[in-house]
Amino acid sequence: MAHTMSPVIHNTLAGMLGQNLVYVPFPVQAGELEAAVKGAYALHILGCNVTVPYKSDVIPWLKELDGMARQIGAVNTLVRVEGGYKGYNTDMPGLFRAMASDGVGIEGESVLILGAGGVARAVAVLMAQKGAAEVIICNRTLEKAEILVEEVKAMQPRTQIRALPLAEQESLKGRKYLAIQATSVGMHPHCDAAVVEAPAFYENIHTGYDLVFNPANTRFMQLVREAGGKAYNGLKMLLYQGIIAYELWNGTAVGEDAAKAVYGRMKQEMGIK
Repeated sequence: MAHTMSPVIHNTLAGMLGQNLVYVPFPVQAGELEAAVKGAYALHILGCNVTVPYKSDVIPWLKELDGMARQIGAVNTLVRVEGGYKGYNTDMPGLFRAMASDGVGIEGESVLILGAGGVARAVAVLMAQKGAAEVIICNRTLEKAEILVEEVKAMQPRTQIRALPLAEQESLKGRKYLAIQATSVGMHPHCDAAVVEAPAFYENIHTGYDLVFNPANTRFMQLVREAGGKAYNGLKMLLYQGIIAYELWNGTAVGEDAAKAVYGRMKQEMGIK
């Protein structure tokens, strides 16, 4: 949490929009989550973000839950309401806005999701909601991917979704996919790692999104580009999930000019040119 970019996003927005507020990080120790939520409300705090490992654990201590947060089973944004906080998930709407900003659509796409954890589950729900023609959960452990498939089917029955073990990636040949890298593999300091190293795998990808944002150019992204595809990191998702939270807290809309300015500030903080 010491390296969170959220203060940069929210404090930059507040300065640009002339709003009198400040965003600061608070560490919460294990076992103190209920006290933290109730304490924030008692202190009249307008809203909070919740990060790993508390995104699911915080749900029992909330007054209300937004529909997408309920489906995903994870909350990252708390908005003050009468008697407590309402929980939202702005991560996935943030990813959607990031993709739209980059000119990448979801509707009608064949989507390949690498990983079968909580982030992959959220991505699968988003892809289903936004009209993907097919979703494939690609994971080393087939059983874990199959569990995720059944969970998404229960929420989005019309979605064409299936599990695929990484060992059977050869079966993907002959088609082009939108791929979302939804694991922590390749995150700093393990920058030279990728879930899949085989160059042939990346020939199946026309566009790759790595939800990792540090480093800015991950091994996954390098492999996608070397195979002729377009590749993006998770920094814009981080930007837009923060912007959506800011909009919820303040009842305002943040325009694209402001978003671009904040994005530039984020890149500056990370030393990205």
